[in-house]
Amino acid sequence: MDAEPSKLEVQSLNAWFGATRAVKDISLAVQAHSVLAIIGPSGCGKSTFVRCLNRMHELTPGARSEGRVLVDGEDVYRTDPVHLRRRVGMVFQRPNVFPTMSVRDNVTAGLRLNRVRADYEAILERTLRQTALWDEVKDRLDDSAVGLSGGQQQRLCIARALAVEPEVLLMDEPASALDPIATAKIEELIDELKDSYTIVIVTHNMQQAIRISDFTAFFYLGELVEHGATQQVFTRPAKRETEDYVTGKFG
Repeated sequence: MDAEPSKLEVQSLNAWFGATRAVKDISLAVQAHSVLAIIGPSGCGKSTFVRCLNRMHELTPGARSEGRVLVDGEDVYRTDPVHLRRRVGMVFQRPNVFPTMSVRDNVTAGLRLNRVRADYEAILERTLRQTALWDEVKDRLDDSAVGLSGGQQQRLCIARALAVEPEVLLMDEPASALDPIATAKIEELIDELKDSYTIVIVTHNMQQAIRISDFTAFFYLGELVEHGATQQVFTRPAKRETEDYVTGKFG
């Protein structure tokens, strides 16, 4: 791909839960309109790192972080967190639809929360089409979102994140709880979305990282071991630890 400027820059990021340091002095840049996959064994700091990018980490009691995270050169720790989370959206491991709300209200919830003045119905249709849900739910917009399948619920959560027009989309293992067909739809969606968004995805599935990402970062014990083009990381890793992990010697 043609080189794009960096959308995200992380500089000497550290994160703690109480006295435990979960993320250790990580620096990396994320190219605009690309997909960065974060891989590594359980407990290596992947999710904590991603939650620092839109200041979700600090919502956990006893959690704190140090370092700099820049979005287009703007330090997120000097930005209003509500404004930041409009720019940097997040999709979690399990679909977190609002159970008492309809499909329509789930998608537009962020718009109402942020008091955005816009054509909600137009945004509803646009985001549901973006997530390939429109044809599946257009006759069920006033039904409860919990009536959707797991894969549909996850795409609905992505539509909700897209409705507020973020610039960056963070995904924390968005397909790990889904069946193969639903997973394939999420992967197709990620490939389409990178034309308009910068995406950072945590995945435990190395084949998924190969399929969907342009760049890969390998984390181990809270540290960034290797970061580079996905093909290079998986076929010609620079570090022995990376090679051992991607070939299945540990994990």
